[in-house]
Amino acid sequence: MSEKEVILTAAGLQKLEDELEQLKTVKRREVAQRIKEAISYGDLSENSEYEEAKNEQAFIEGRIITLEKMLRNARVISGDEVDTGVVSVGSTVRVKDLEFGDVVEYTIVGSAESDPMQNKISNESPVGIALLGKTKGSVVDVNVPAGVIRYEILEINV
Repeated sequence: MSEKEVILTAAGLQKLEDELEQLKTVKRREVAQRIKEAISYGDLSENSEYEEAKNEQAFIEGRIITLEKMLRNARVISGDEVDTGVVSVGSTVRVKDLEFGDVVEYTIVGSAESDPMQNKISNESPVGIALLGKTKGSVVDVNVPAGVIRYEILEINV
């Protein structure tokens, strides 16, 4: 079974590489030091500091494995590849909610770098799926838990 391709922007790739470097160099050392200190307290069977440090170590190692796998399967989308005539990963899209008149701007990114609070939405999200492949002026219906949202695409940029 082949592993899933991870679509990233250049900024998203850099963010993952920085996180991986931080985990491997700084966090690993910090947790190893905490484990060493906790061991010095003696009886490990009732040592909460030791348990917490071991749990954090397991989390860090799991995250390192996940990041390495994502980076191995990364495909970086450059601004040159993004066609402003059609919505694709890397596009910034201004849409108008046809029911309420609100105008929102979304950047379509791969799932690894989605951040809804920054209006960076995944190409696998309901809104991302509905917008992909559409052109300026298109009206799309987005199925969300609250019902259906109708958006008109006002503008597509890189």
